[in-house]
Amino acid sequence: MNDKWAEISIYTTQEATEAVAAVFHELGAGGVVIEDPDLIQSYRRSGNWTDCIFPDEPAVDFVTVVAYLPSDKELPGKLRILSTRIDELAGHSLDKGKGTIHWREVREAEWADSWKQYFHTSRIGERFVVKPSWEDYTAQPGDILLDLDPGMAFGTGTHGTTILCMESLENLVTPGMTVFDIGAGSGILSIAAAKLGAMAVKAVEYDAMAAETARHNVEANGVSSIVEVSQGNLLDGVEGQADVIVANLIADLILKMAPAIPAHLKSEGCFLGSGIIKERLPDVTGALAQQGLTVTKVTEAGEWAAVVACRSQD
Repeated sequence: MNDKWAEISIYTTQEATEAVAAVFHELGAGGVVIEDPDLIQSYRRSGNWTDCIFPDEPAVDFVTVVAYLPSDKELPGKLRILSTRIDELAGHSLDKGKGTIHWREVREAEWADSWKQYFHTSRIGERFVVKPSWEDYTAQPGDILLDLDPGMAFGTGTHGTTILCMESLENLVTPGMTVFDIGAGSGILSIAAAKLGAMAVKAVEYDAMAAETARHNVEANGVSSIVEVSQGNLLDGVEGQADVIVANLIADLILKMAPAIPAHLKSEGCFLGSGIIKERLPDVTGALAQQGLTVTKVTEAGEWAAVVACRSQD
């Protein structure tokens, strides 16, 4: 297995974030990290994210999109394509901002260790406490503790789109339900659903390395009898129906999977989509409505949104 990776960072604007993420996906990145200081500060000030370790800072007008690609002979060509595609954003009426690309080579172990300076125990929503595997925490009555090691996957609970998902899951998932987690990353949402009482969870992740990380986290949290992790592309090949489908992706990927959602939902089942930049929210809600789903809730954090859309009773 390749242990050398290119950590690629692009400085861009909020409006171009999703387009940049889509380019990374096309180049083979299993996921992206979106560092949006405005989103973090809005959550800090809202009081919804307790135990936040980030200080209050002035607003900024840039977002950093980070992804990892194998550091191999194909990397130079991919970097050239990336640069070209970023420069082409203006032709799609998107402001690329600085649009500068920085990259460095990292080893898998180095990447994993670098998380430790940023990822600390955080309380999210009413009951969730997300704890990195290298920290100690004494659970309080009513806490739902998630022990997490992100490895080289994505999803630590510190990004606003993940927080929106976890807060919504608290209201959507009840004991005995079946949940599909599409684009599972580190497995954080699958584990959260299992600990909320879901009877069965199917976690689907496109990137093989992230899927392996999710399996490790599922086992570490003692929910391997509930959560089944598989490598796959969105809902392709997923059998059965769920009470809740959660997908913390980007708008373009949600739009791509929208036609398949109703057939995978039980009667009165709900789809929870996040990772949607607010400018794309009408596209997503419109596509879900075209599939016969009723949008029941939209929540926002900074420039990001999550949407819940449900099937009507048959």
